[in-house]
Amino acid sequence: MSGTIDRVSLPPHHPLVDGRTSGSALVRAYSGDRPERPPVWFMRQAGRSLPEYRESRAGVAMLDACLDPDLAAEITLQPVRRHGVDAAVFFSDIVVPLRLVGVDVEIVPGTGPVIASPVRTVDDVARLRDLGPLDAARVSPVAEGVARTVSRLGTTPLVGFAGAPFTLAAYLVEGGPSRDHLAARRLMHADPAAWAALMDWTAEITGAFVAAQVTAGASAAQLFDSWAGALTLADYTAHCAPASARVLAQAGALGVRTVHFGVGTGELLVAMRDAGADVMGVDYRVPLDEASARLGGRTPLQGNVDPALLAAPWEVLETHVRDVVRRGTAAPAHVVNLGHGVPPDTDPTVLTRLVQLVHSL
Repeated sequence: MSGTIDRVSLPPHHPLVDGRTSGSALVRAYSGDRPERPPVWFMRQAGRSLPEYRESRAGVAMLDACLDPDLAAEITLQPVRRHGVDAAVFFSDIVVPLRLVGVDVEIVPGTGPVIASPVRTVDDVARLRDLGPLDAARVSPVAEGVARTVSRLGTTPLVGFAGAPFTLAAYLVEGGPSRDHLAARRLMHADPAAWAALMDWTAEITGAFVAAQVTAGASAAQLFDSWAGALTLADYTAHCAPASARVLAQAGALGVRTVHFGVGTGELLVAMRDAGADVMGVDYRVPLDEASARLGGRTPLQGNVDPALLAAPWEVLETHVRDVVRRGTAAPAHVVNLGHGVPPDTDPTVLTRLVQLVHSL
């Protein structure tokens, strides 16, 4: 974890600069300080598990909702009001930066993101470059959504959100969701020049996307590498980590703590931390004390309640949550979260009760 954060790059009205969130439990924990009670928030806490979300989204396509500043702010705030979590996470999607620069991408219900023209060659990457940068004008709906959210959050910090360069690249190459990301892994080795150019481009737009959220008021930034678990350690380190390191460094230079999270990435924890993250998110597969040991006991952790247990009897979930919090004491600090996102069919009253339990420990 890096040392003292320099926030001179943030505007004076930023909540970390004016003091609204600088002493919050979340920011303290992300900085390696252990608050009086564990902070807790949930990945995908703003979403389909909430009836108010379904009402807000009625008749509105996912990407359109993400790019409507008022609607994105309202959806971001909903779980904070309902659950009393210690952080909001900005309502967005991994492929939003692609849409913003003009890539033909849609989120198809029941399928996920679908890219109209998959990227498979150097020429395909060059056509992405021809779309131009993710500049302030293009990213303005997101920046405005963040600003409107922060203005209503008070002392609750907002976590900015972005998909990692590899995960974006995997969607672009595969054309949509994939089980094994074979096409992406094939391109990585069959045409290293095309792959390097693609990762350079995805790092550039991801960095701009994160920077816009941080400058507009996010108090931390989380990089989601959803598909990095498909990679070997050698491939991740050589072909993906440098691009993520660029994004994490760009966010850190602005003056916020960064979190790095991947699914099925237990074998990549050290490499992902060494890409420059202040905090490592851990999925439900690796116990937190084991994760802390792998990381040398010096990295704050986030996680890792098993989302499947949200549907278990309360006594089963409570025992599990207490065990997660106990194991989290092996790290310098611990933010309670899920080991992946909130399942859409989760009973929201369970999440509220879970927050109350964590706050009582």
